Amino acid sequence: MTQSRLTTDRRSFIKVAAPFALCLPAIVRAQTPVERGRFNDNDIPLAREQLLKMVNEERAHAGLRHLRLDDLACEVANEHAREMVRGEFLSHWGRDGRKPYQRYSFAGGTDAVQENVSSADDIPSVSSNGVLGDLRDMHQSMIDEVAPIDGHRKAILFPQHTHVGFGVAAQGYRVRLDELYLARYVEIDPIPRRIKRKGSVFVRGRLLNSNHILTGAQLYYEPLPSPPTIDWLRTPLSYGMPSPAEELILPRLLDGYSYPEGGRGSIDFDGIGRFHFRVALSKRPGINTIMLWLKAGPKGTPFPATQICFRVE
Repeated sequence: MTQSRLTTDRRSFIKVAAPFALCLPAIVRAQTPVERGRFNDNDIPLAREQLLKMVNEERAHAGLRHLRLDDLACEVANEHAREMVRGEFLSHWGRDGRKPYQRYSFAGGTDAVQENVSSADDIPSVSSNGVLGDLRDMHQSMIDEVAPIDGHRKAILFPQHTHVGFGVAAQGYRVRLDELYLARYVEIDPIPRRIKRKGSVFVRGRLLNSNHILTGAQLYYEPLPSPPTIDWLRTPLSYGMPSPAEELILPRLLDGYSYPEGGRGSIDFDGIGRFHFRVALSKRPGINTIMLWLKAGPKGTPFPATQICFRVE
């Protein structure tokens, strides 16, 4: 069998066999001898190195900048991967009902986030080399997506991404992969993440690139998450920001000018890339998320640069 055919068969196994793996009788695996050199946490750094190489090779082919590995994103992704493999599910939501940007933000992150997740169940080998091969195939299956069903590929090749974190977990004959892609263009000063109802937050930060323009911010509201059922977590679902946004916050205009919708804006600048503004959060218990939008120069396309979450109680 050629290497090309072998790779194709492994990818097909990962995509087709996974939905049925949970139905296999436990006795099947109980009678299988344990392999030597079993994949463990010591193999995760090598897995991340290989996945990062694959990501950057594909981005280079597309003429895009290389990504750097981010420690916090790896930590958050790894915890979600462990949770998925223990619970035998694959989802952008965690057992507590939180989404990827909420997990990352409440862990201390402020960047904009996109997540890819993948699974392989009933894998043929639990050895280090076997699981590393499965992880490469799981990632390759996302790179190989074709439009219009190519959301994972688009996340990998999103031009404004700067960093990435990989979460890897293996248990029994199951593997889970979580990829967190970050857009890091803003540095936010320390800010509380738990706010009382009817409260407000003062957001202060600076642009990391003087050529970028802050076009505005959006405030989103979502109810406090609740733990979903395991059947719900095993149902394939995409995630996104709630629609519509609760509030649009715009840069402050000079005296004598106003926006067509009214008002002069409330985001103040100091002329050297620093900005600040105050925003009132929801009067209802829930999670508020502030998303800043930037563009590279006057003719650039706006893109999200933060997802800062606040728990309002």
